[in-house]
Amino acid sequence: MTQRQVRVPRATVSSLPPAPPPPPPPQRRRPAADLDPYAPLGLRLGNVVLRPALTSSIGYDSNPERAASSARKGSPFSRTEGELEIQSDWNVHELRGRLRGGYSEFFRNRDASRPDGEGTLDLRLDASRDTRILLETRTRLDTQRPGSPDLTAAVTGRPLVYQYGASAGVTHDINRLQLTLRGSVDRSDYEDGKLSNGGIVSQADRNQTQYGLRLRAAYEVTPGFRSFVQGEVDTREFDEAVDSSGYRRSSDGVTGRVGSTFEISRQLTGEISAGFQNRKYDDGRLRNLRGLIGDAAILWSPTPLTTVTLRGTSELGDTTVAGSSGTTARRVSLEIAHALRRNLIVTGLASFGRTDYDGQSLREDATSFGARIEYRLTRTFSVRASFTHERLNSTSQGSDYTANIAQVGLRVQF
Repeated sequence: MTQRQVRVPRATVSSLPPAPPPPPPPQRRRPAADLDPYAPLGLRLGNVVLRPALTSSIGYDSNPERAASSARKGSPFSRTEGELEIQSDWNVHELRGRLRGGYSEFFRNRDASRPDGEGTLDLRLDASRDTRILLETRTRLDTQRPGSPDLTAAVTGRPLVYQYGASAGVTHDINRLQLTLRGSVDRSDYEDGKLSNGGIVSQADRNQTQYGLRLRAAYEVTPGFRSFVQGEVDTREFDEAVDSSGYRRSSDGVTGRVGSTFEISRQLTGEISAGFQNRKYDDGRLRNLRGLIGDAAILWSPTPLTTVTLRGTSELGDTTVAGSSGTTARRVSLEIAHALRRNLIVTGLASFGRTDYDGQSLREDATSFGARIEYRLTRTFSVRASFTHERLNSTSQGSDYTANIAQVGLRVQF
């Protein structure tokens, strides 16, 4: 037999396949507001987005000083209002805030001219995946109406009220359980009132500082429901140990509260809580102020063009009315906004509030309702017009009033 030589064929080496094209660069997720063609784009300052706005309006107020019907004096007015929203765009941590300030000048009643404003600034520091440090500052500027029961004399103009504070806390997640501990300090300063004869009504006895400590435990029952229980202790210290009526108003309070956030569907979300508060005063003549407290905020969107917002609150407050420990204030408001077109929004508003003065037969019922229309010309410019009717019914003789306010203005936002 002849042996045949078998040669193994040489392996063919082919070239490597071409490298795939590089992936496109990651794009930042556009916020929901950018989906609105008339929403402001904001001004970027590094990784922080600023959204400033300025509104200038003119109008007429039938009762600028909220005086009794027999003494009211209407006046045209101008109003200038500025706003600033702050939102960070960081991978970790978060900074957000909102500042607003305005001034109303009444041409026929200079004493009724007044400023107002409020603002908050929140900083969240992510210490770890489950632990976060929460820092907050807040401020508010308001005025008192001349007929307020807490003013011991008839004053001219509207005395200013300054409120500001800060809080610091830490929150930690343990699976579905979230624990939050927060401490706070708040300050309230009252401007002295001016009498028609040039005299001064001191309100230094109302200046106070409040210290509080709150512990909250929340549990996520389902992705849409987070129930919580909360306990809080606080101390209110007045600058003057004795007020103008001879009472020692400093007090200690204890508050317990339970509630839940909820999201029944994309159309119905909100938070509801209720609890009980007990406040003990340094003055033995003032009985403990105790009662039910609560908060509710419900947002319902029955259609993509309609939004219904319902808010309610019940809280206990301080007063300088002789013989009264404090006030129990309950308020509820309803707002319905409907977009006739994407750039034409009509809003109806209504609210009711009742304030009872403990230990006294003094009660005030405040009612208001109105409408507002906004026509957005572009992302930057819009025209606003509104009408509001206000009414106060009080058991104190000569304190009732009504007021009608109409105004129209131009808003510029970036």
